Order: sequence, then C-alpha cells, then structure tokens
Amino acid sequence: MIAHVRGTVAAVTLSSAVVEVGGIGLELLCTPGTLAGLRTGHEATLPTSLVVREDSLTLFGFADEDEKSLFELVQTASGVGPKLAQAMLAVLTPDTLRVAVAGDDVKTLTKVPGIGQKGAQRIILELKDRIGAPVGRAAAAAPAAAAPWRDQVAEALQGLGYNAKDAERAVAGVPDPDGTPDVSALLRAALQGLSKA
Repeated sequence: MIAHVRGTVAAVTLSSAVVEVGGIGLELLCTPGTLAGLRTGHEATLPTSLVVREDSLTLFGFADEDEKSLFELVQTASGVGPKLAQAMLAVLTPDTLRVAVAGDDVKTLTKVPGIGQKGAQRIILELKDRIGAPVGRAAAAAPAAAAPWRDQVAEALQGLGYNAKDAERAVAGVPDPDGTPDVSALLRAALQGLSKA
C-alpha cells in the first residue's frame, strides 16, 4: 500500500499529476479540485490510494486524508468502483457527499455522472450508517493555474464519459467567474447544467 506521495510536481494534466519521487515519476489520477492546487516545479504531498487490478496498478491522489478515506469508503457500496468514486468527489465535496447520504438526498447524488436513482438509493442504504457526520470544514479549493479553465473543464467532462459536443455545450453554459477561477466549482456547475438538460 502506498499511503502518500511526496515530491516535486513534474507535470499536471487535466486528469492526473506526475510527482517525481526518488527519480521516478509517479502518475496520480486526481479530481480537478486537487489538480488545481498543484504547481509544476513545486513540492507536494498527496495522500494516495493504490487500486490493483489484474492488468493495472492505478494510483489515485487526493487533496487530504478526508477525501482519501471517503474515496475508499464509497467503494464498499456495491456497484461503485474507483472511477465512479473519483467522479463523486469531483462533483461533490466530502461534506456535501456526507450530508446527501445522511439526509437520503437522492437528487444530489444523481448529479454525479454514472449514478441513477436506483444507484443513489443503494449507495444511501449501504453507506448511511458508516459515512459519518460532516467535518464542518469548507472545502477551499486552491485557485486554478493560468490555463484556460474552459478547456480544463471540457476535458474533465470528456474524462467522465461525456462526448466533446456535450462537454462544450455544458462549458458554454457556465458564466465566467469573478477573479481567479475555481476549476472544481466550475466543473460542478457544468455537470449540474448537463443533469438539467
């Protein structure tokens, strides 16, 4: 088990970051909110979760231990794999996810691509007694880098399974943010637009 990774950020893409540890570049799949807090050339420490499959070893990186523990917990629900768990954390903050499960809020959970009404009900049923109470912290996502946020959000949507046309339409419906864009919040806004369409 690789509990965390600390090293220099060698590269940041739209869905992953490469962190150099002892001369080896480790690729970590991360949510847009986590990626927004990373800067190429700076040192970072990311809690990680290693997912082992017959044909792959995939390392997921997180902004903090709370996000990591929730990622691992939601996968204990039937039908939730690592990709869907990551999508849940890309769309919902850990506290929002806890509140939704604790409050039987199917509507909030169905905002996540890949979760329908029955899936949301199953997740609530299986996790309600184990997910815990919100920790009460505001998830203050770091501001995004100077890269155009519209491209980042569109590519993140495509990474979640939407086609390019739908992704572009969703991004076009998101108003320009005041000040420095928060890519995580903008992605959530685009996903909400898609769920209404």
